[in-house]
Amino acid sequence: MPEPIGVSRRRLLQLATAAFVSWQAAPWTDRLAAYAGDLAGNPGGTTSDAMTTTLEAFADTLIPGAKRYDGDHAVAGAARGPGAVHAGAVDLMWFPEAAIGPALPSLAGYLSTRASAYAIQHALPLDPTLPPFVGLSFDDRTRLLLELLDPNAQDYLVWWALAAMPFLAFHTAGHLHTADAVRRGHPGLRWIGFPRPDGDGLWRFPHFSYRRRLAHSHPHTTRNGNPR
Repeated sequence: MPEPIGVSRRRLLQLATAAFVSWQAAPWTDRLAAYAGDLAGNPGGTTSDAMTTTLEAFADTLIPGAKRYDGDHAVAGAARGPGAVHAGAVDLMWFPEAAIGPALPSLAGYLSTRASAYAIQHALPLDPTLPPFVGLSFDDRTRLLLELLDPNAQDYLVWWALAAMPFLAFHTAGHLHTADAVRRGHPGLRWIGFPRPDGDGLWRFPHFSYRRRLAHSHPHTTRNGNPR
């Protein structure tokens, strides 16, 4: 998604993470279930495949990447290289510690409802074989997400919290052990040049940030760096 003027990608990650913390501190799951309503008649929320592709399309709109295969509808191919989907954004959404899994069907369903309304508003034809949000072009997905993420929009914090998942998956591989993710070539960590750990899975940096030692360790400091 294009970055708002004056907001860096790092700042977007910080804002999304803050919203995710707010998510965990509030009863969002119950509110979303009531807000989205019954999803039985919603094509975006009736099957796991439709829900997954909708969530993938959401993630790809925020951090786009190359198509994974011919006929990949969820990943629009708006950028070269890996994107959030390649980095496991949906896996992180379902990661138990993220605690948003129960809300995902409602979120995917409501996203489809908003996409259908957006298509009607702008007289856009949608492929009936695809979930509505997946059927939108990348530009239209972006415009719709800008509406949902607008601080003046209803429940914008919910969408910022969900937006944290693609950013965290790409930049931190939060659902994986970091050392294993780096060694296995996690697409996001490799793309941002995250350093490889030493053989024991720890990171050691032989050079000081300012090329000079700023302070000596206290003589009673333990091997783990803690005071004794």
